[in-house]
Amino acid sequence: MKISTKGRYALRMLTDLAEHQGEGYIALKDIAKRQNISKKYLEQIVILLHGSDLLKASRGPNGGYQLAKAPKDCTVADILRQTEGSLAPIACLEAEPFGCERVEECLTLPVWKGLYKQITDYLEGITIQDILDHASQNAPLNFVI
Repeated sequence: MKISTKGRYALRMLTDLAEHQGEGYIALKDIAKRQNISKKYLEQIVILLHGSDLLKASRGPNGGYQLAKAPKDCTVADILRQTEGSLAPIACLEAEPFGCERVEECLTLPVWKGLYKQITDYLEGITIQDILDHASQNAPLNFVI
């Protein structure tokens, strides 16, 4: 599985919103400036996050974006699923029941299922709050699988 720029930037954007959550709705131009990401690119990410339970928006002169829930309730897995579509390392694990015609005789399927479980468990175990907490302690992110 390779995480796209959209997934990585969405995580940065939502972490930025968490850092500034006491400031009301945050304009994309402000996030873009702080994160050194083009505003146009952030607009594409907002489209991916629109309708999710991660982001809320407000229009008007004081409009912008906020996290839709507390940082402790936003997992990296939630964000990547919304932007990447799936955390599955191979296509046949993207839907239940597994989509491969060889599922019954596939000797390697347990390997991919195990990897998928590790990826999911790891990313479900990290929240935006965890990222903020590590940053405030000036400690490197060292999440163990």
